Amino acid sequence: MAKNTEYADETEHPLLKVWNRHPGFLQSKTEIYRAPSIEKIIAEIFSVGEHYYYTLHMTDSSISSHHPNLLKMHGFANPPTHLGDIIGLIHPDDMTFVEEAELMTVEKIREIGFEHMMQLKSSYCFRLRMASGAYEMFHHQSVHTLKSESGHLLEAVNIHTNINHLAPRNNYHVLVSGIGGRNDFHQMRWAKRHNDMAETQPLSKRELEIVALLAKGLNTRSISEKLYISQHTVKTHRKNILSKTQCKNSSELICLAFEQGYV
Repeated sequence: MAKNTEYADETEHPLLKVWNRHPGFLQSKTEIYRAPSIEKIIAEIFSVGEHYYYTLHMTDSSISSHHPNLLKMHGFANPPTHLGDIIGLIHPDDMTFVEEAELMTVEKIREIGFEHMMQLKSSYCFRLRMASGAYEMFHHQSVHTLKSESGHLLEAVNIHTNINHLAPRNNYHVLVSGIGGRNDFHQMRWAKRHNDMAETQPLSKRELEIVALLAKGLNTRSISEKLYISQHTVKTHRKNILSKTQCKNSSELICLAFEQGYV
């Protein structure tokens, strides 16, 4: 394997410090791997509000292939070309959490195994400045999409969904979950804001999986097929989930899922 290499750019940004603290995140043993097209990735990742995506090139932090909503929602006159342009939109009070969340993500992926990173998705929330100048809550999701033959992480796709209508308050949770056949589900709290969070009766791992699938829009039958359990079992889990969370219906549950970092 080639030696570890720190990624850099003329216009550095805070997340480079995080990624370079764990060189294996940017380079690990692998065969060349290209993930499915952006369209297939988006199809697997739920969207409950106006959203956009862009491709992040890890070697120089440049961005490309952005969805048109990126310009409209944030008021860019021209397409942004560097991750620093996106980071510049983050509310100043949320920047520390974003750095810590990214570090938590990298450390969890290292624990699972960097060789599996192409089938892992990370997500957390923060506020971004809109075209109006106001800050609104966004759900950030990131999927790694391309590695070189030598093992360098080359590309990721970031998806940002406006969830201000669902969860205007940050939950300070970080989630690493499996995609493409993996069933990983690791929910982490940012310890510094732990006491700010409202507590609900804890859900089991299976219940958390079902909540995440409900948020994707799957019905009882589809959840049953995906998890290889009976529809009766799914209905029982749904009933228990609503009872534990004190939600009246699935709509309320999805809102709570974002507030408590279940998705």
